[in-house]
Amino acid sequence: METFYITTAIDYVNSRPHLGTAYEKITADIIARYKRLAGVPTWFLMGNDEHSLNVYRRAKEQGLDPKAYCDRMEQEFREVWQQLHVSFDDFVRTTEERHRVGVTELVRRIRAAGDIYESHYEGWYCVSCEAFKQEKDLVDGLCPTHKRTPDWIREKNHFFRLSKYQEPLLRHFEAHPEFLEPDVRRNEIVNLIQGGLEDISISRADQAWGIPLPFDPSSVVYVWFDALINYISALGFGGDQAAFERWWPASLHVIGKDITRFHCVIWPAMLMSAGLPLPRQVFGHGFVYFKGEKMSKSLGTIIDPLDAASKFGPDPLRMFLVREFAYGQDGDFSWERFEERYNSDLANNLGNLVSRIATMADKYCGGRLPQSGAAAGRLAKVADAALATYRSSMDRFALQDGVAAAFSLVDAANQFIAETEPWKLAKDPDNAGRVRAILYDVAEALRVAAVLLLPVMPASAAEILRRVGAPKPAAEHVLDDAAWDAAGDRHTVKADPMWPRIGGTGKN
Repeated sequence: METFYITTAIDYVNSRPHLGTAYEKITADIIARYKRLAGVPTWFLMGNDEHSLNVYRRAKEQGLDPKAYCDRMEQEFREVWQQLHVSFDDFVRTTEERHRVGVTELVRRIRAAGDIYESHYEGWYCVSCEAFKQEKDLVDGLCPTHKRTPDWIREKNHFFRLSKYQEPLLRHFEAHPEFLEPDVRRNEIVNLIQGGLEDISISRADQAWGIPLPFDPSSVVYVWFDALINYISALGFGGDQAAFERWWPASLHVIGKDITRFHCVIWPAMLMSAGLPLPRQVFGHGFVYFKGEKMSKSLGTIIDPLDAASKFGPDPLRMFLVREFAYGQDGDFSWERFEERYNSDLANNLGNLVSRIATMADKYCGGRLPQSGAAAGRLAKVADAALATYRSSMDRFALQDGVAAAFSLVDAANQFIAETEPWKLAKDPDNAGRVRAILYDVAEALRVAAVLLLPVMPASAAEILRRVGAPKPAAEHVLDDAAWDAAGDRHTVKADPMWPRIGGTGKN
């Protein structure tokens, strides 16, 4: 049976998540929820990257043991993800025993393949990136991401023969062009590989914070080499082989565009060396900028996602991030634009439609909309088209287009009400049947739209289903329920507006 294993990058815990981090988790969650809605057995993995020198230093700054600090940060990260309705199935930490087992086993296999050797590394190392830098990577001598001069280090290291996998990687990209999306990311990585690959250090000497190399306990596994292995260690690699084989290879790694080299060059080469299947696909999403600057803890250009969620609600934030930004491209966040989207899409459009249908159903039909028995009208055709577009869009991770398909039905329902004017028809008792049929069709259009929006706005879509009298609760819905179904009576619920209009936030 088809399964879907989706992961995000694991996060450094030297500070709380920012909105750019939340964007990745929310979009991956939307994909995972869509796959579950479509009936595909899905496993969604997230986690924390704790063997970072930055994390170690942060813990010491606070006078804490690094593990105790990471334990505390795990709870903070989980709290953020819970409040943003992120539905991960598993949460891995690189300090866990299962991860140590997986790392040790993969390193053992790579060494057995003859792909690890000892030498000295001398060159640049950016502590903020936790990455070794070549001279060509620097811009005016600075790390291009963190605008700082990297450290020059020289130490005995163990190296991975990455250069050995240049041709196998190119052959893989040629045979599987879908391996990395979007196209611009794939082109960048293929050009990088064609330019030549150098062997990479996979260890750091004289450090205690990390997983010791099984063949050299005086060195720990380099943080990126360690972190990448979480995708298989969380499944039980090196321990629970049955669980590992059920879900691996991963269906999709969701990552930021700045770490595609690690995930699409180093990671597949590691798996090739160990004789393991490669992930089926990697998606490198764009950055969320604030005032034109990449959100960065070190640069101080961050927004706490809970600030946005507390002002507007978690579902409006989720909606904004996929409605406003084309997935795979960069986007710029502003409080003003967020407020505009909230008012136009939710308060004035979707929310207003929910309130109008419930109010009119209550006023003209006592909240009960009996099955009309009328032939399917134009809204049914719009719903069919919206479902087809939605499936196609979501299957190719065009999240913005998927949401637009759902809103095309909302727009059509609003236009239908404006044209039919049920409040005028209701003045004549002879039109009672026609009024009920109009309201029933609009309620059904809202039901279909809400099913399509369940992955994006899970709590809000569930509330819409309740208010329009859906025949079963949100948790029991599957994607096939988004087909037009004018059967059975509907009992609507009149309640306060879901998204009251808002004024200025005072932010800039």
